[in-house]
Amino acid sequence: VGSGTPRIDFLGNTKGALKLEPTRTNSINYSEKVLLWSISGTVVRQDNVSISPDGKQTASTIAVGNDTSFNRIRQNFSVSANSTCTASLFIKKVQTETNYLGVGVVFSGGTTDVAYVSFDSVNGIARNMDSRITAILNVVDYGTYWRLESTATDSGSNTQLEMSVYPTLSTDGINVAPGAGSVRTIWGMQLESNSSYATSYIPTSGQSGGVTRVAETSSQTVPDGVIGQTEGTVFAQINISSIESVGGFSAFRIYDGTTSNAISFIIYPTGRIQSTAFNSGSLVANINDNDYGLTSGVHKIAFAYKLNDYILYVDGLLVGTDTSATVPTTNKFDLSYTNVGSHNYNQTKLYNTRLSNAELASLTTI
Repeated sequence: VGSGTPRIDFLGNTKGALKLEPTRTNSINYSEKVLLWSISGTVVRQDNVSISPDGKQTASTIAVGNDTSFNRIRQNFSVSANSTCTASLFIKKVQTETNYLGVGVVFSGGTTDVAYVSFDSVNGIARNMDSRITAILNVVDYGTYWRLESTATDSGSNTQLEMSVYPTLSTDGINVAPGAGSVRTIWGMQLESNSSYATSYIPTSGQSGGVTRVAETSSQTVPDGVIGQTEGTVFAQINISSIESVGGFSAFRIYDGTTSNAISFIIYPTGRIQSTAFNSGSLVANINDNDYGLTSGVHKIAFAYKLNDYILYVDGLLVGTDTSATVPTTNKFDLSYTNVGSHNYNQTKLYNTRLSNAELASLTTI
């Protein structure tokens, strides 16, 4: 979309949702042109032979007939030592296949560190294939394509990285082994450095250093009845990649621009959680569970409020209630107003009613 135009994501949601993402760079020079990648061994390559996920005939195919060596297409990059990088690409679904496509993320320059991932293009199943790095894997269904996302963290003080795509990396989906394979249709290759998760696809076409998407933000004059009402529910799905040993961060809050009138959800060091409400500077609600500690990973949180009726649910479980609390006047919604740790918002929602306990449990169940 054009500059200043919001992106609406309809994947898995027919009503659509506003998509806002942080600054990221796709370091791949040619994300849709396999003929312009380097190769190792012999790889049969063709560009623009199939309809891609964006509806254009820009998907490519790769294949090998040699079953004695690891043939691949590849690109190489400079990275920071001990960095975390995320490789992703779209792979067309098939009814049958011979052997398994693979993706390699190889760190070098220090003590070589390797993440090899095999992919079942029929069932959309990804598997780690090397004990040196156990990549964090995610597969997203895009209709006629899968998107494979692989996040690998180096521990060998390496400063070089190779992203490779193997037409065949495994003959059984479990062990690394060369072999002839089916023709693979791929598109939209992406390598995000210093990234603990994949963001949406950023096309590139030969730009030096790749292409950067700047951080996206959105604001509007708040409509009456959305924020500032006498009851409501705030929901967030958060992906926490680290919990720090000092400080703390708020996952979300609604407020009036000051700390005097605010309803907040806070994560403290070690993952301890707390929900509070301040009205005219006075603490009126406090749900504080010292025993509930969030860990790294995805969590769903809902904090509902109404006069003398505050309640907090996390991951489908009731964490606590406060039955003696007023509701402050608010007109702003803020995500991560202080931030010590690393997390991102997969989804946030505002409701202008205090959802029922059953709805809160359903909404937050992982």
